[in-house]
Amino acid sequence: MGNETDIVFDRRIWLSSPTMHGLELDYMKEAYDTNWMSTIGENIDQIEKIITDKLNCKFAVALSSGTAALHLAIKSAGIKKWDKVFCSDMTFSATVNPVVYEGGEPIFIDTEYDTWNMDPVALEKAFELYPDVKCVILVHLYGVPAKLDEIKSICKKHNAILIEDSAEALGATYKGKPIGTENNFNILSFNGNKIITGTSGGMFLTNDEKLANKVKKWSTQSREDTIWYQHHEIGYNYRMSNVVAGVVRGQLPYLEEHIAQKTEIYKRYKEGLKGLPLKMNPFDKEKSVPNFWLSCIIIDKEAMCEQNIGDLEADYVKKSGKSCPIEILNTLRTYVVESRPIWKPMHMQPIYKDNVFITKNGLYDGSVDVSRDIFHRGLCLPSDNKMTKEEQDKIIKIIRNCFK
Repeated sequence: MGNETDIVFDRRIWLSSPTMHGLELDYMKEAYDTNWMSTIGENIDQIEKIITDKLNCKFAVALSSGTAALHLAIKSAGIKKWDKVFCSDMTFSATVNPVVYEGGEPIFIDTEYDTWNMDPVALEKAFELYPDVKCVILVHLYGVPAKLDEIKSICKKHNAILIEDSAEALGATYKGKPIGTENNFNILSFNGNKIITGTSGGMFLTNDEKLANKVKKWSTQSREDTIWYQHHEIGYNYRMSNVVAGVVRGQLPYLEEHIAQKTEIYKRYKEGLKGLPLKMNPFDKEKSVPNFWLSCIIIDKEAMCEQNIGDLEADYVKKSGKSCPIEILNTLRTYVVESRPIWKPMHMQPIYKDNVFITKNGLYDGSVDVSRDIFHRGLCLPSDNKMTKEEQDKIIKIIRNCFK
């Protein structure tokens, strides 16, 4: 499809960029003026308190990144060399890599269509095959809560620790409660593209005081409480900067506003794309309220034109009345509008291609692969909460034109 001459953008449209308000500068300046430019200070204390109050959990430990939080969650879960860990398959590699940091072996659990999250049926199959596994890492993808009732029940049945990766889902709720609040192993991210940003940073959440203290100690190089530097175990430089915490502190009062803006973007896409052979990323309307971090689509199978996605390149063959994610992505790019493919599943990544992958049918035999299918037919749409209605209308028009 060529450019439509009547569609013009005055600026670049991002997938999801930081939305700043000014209050962030006040708290950053406070850190500067008081000379607390290290990994302790009032901003850190305040964001830990704000998050525990907002999410109704008992303890929060501010860390340098969501990946650092995941690493310490995995370490605190007791994962050691050769231990197998069940992991969500459709996610960013940061969810999985920390398992390998500790010498563990990720086993990937297929996705289900209802929420695009870990399939509880596949998870139960995994425990039948590997009954000794004692840790599950669950991702709440694109801000949509997974099937927590089913997954928690399975983990409890098999005496397995559940780690919730809520990096994309701050503010989402399940059965009226913020996700992760009833779990001792939960993590957040404040990366630059998240719904609340610190430019970087993350957080470990728990209701276990001993666990919180252990994670905090590990994050400060495992220094013992003495006036000299003494260490009985390996630690990490994982604490958050008080300056970064100032950005997070200035962002947090706007969480609900950001969620409302993201929700409207999702609703406008759903209405504007009505009638096309595609669906928006789904969620359980009875149990969950997403934060709608990213609005995504999945194209109906019969409406897909031929598309080939390799390790480094992709192409497609245009066909009248049909389209595909690569066509839409490439077309939007010509307008300097950013969209992204769905997370490429971990079992498809070259680095993890030899790891075990389990579907609802058991060990992968090629017959069922929901993760691959969603990746092949899905696309993340521009979801920046600074995008105007007029800009979104133009994006909707571009997408509709791709199906002509």
